[in-house]
Amino acid sequence: MGNKNTGKKYNQDFKKMIVDLYRSGSSVKELSVEYGVSEVTIYKWNKKYSPIETEDGSSLTADDIAKMQKQMLRLQEENEILKKAMAIFAKK
Repeated sequence: MGNKNTGKKYNQDFKKMIVDLYRSGSSVKELSVEYGVSEVTIYKWNKKYSPIETEDGSSLTADDIAKMQKQMLRLQEENEILKKAMAIFAKK
């Protein structure tokens, strides 16, 4: 079945380099052949590491947004715990 590269791990710098090459004009097909990474994987990396402009002029990646959502959920959970603790201590 050809040269399928399953289970390979690439470091973050390599992924960002591929995305930068894609954004600078290289085609996904060229990058796939040259670096031995599937086209689907390159598209996924592009989605993950390409910046999204916000209203205030800053930029975020999908990865940054996912990290912020995870942190927000953790903080909401901590907030609920503190509310319950306050209710317990207020009764005393």
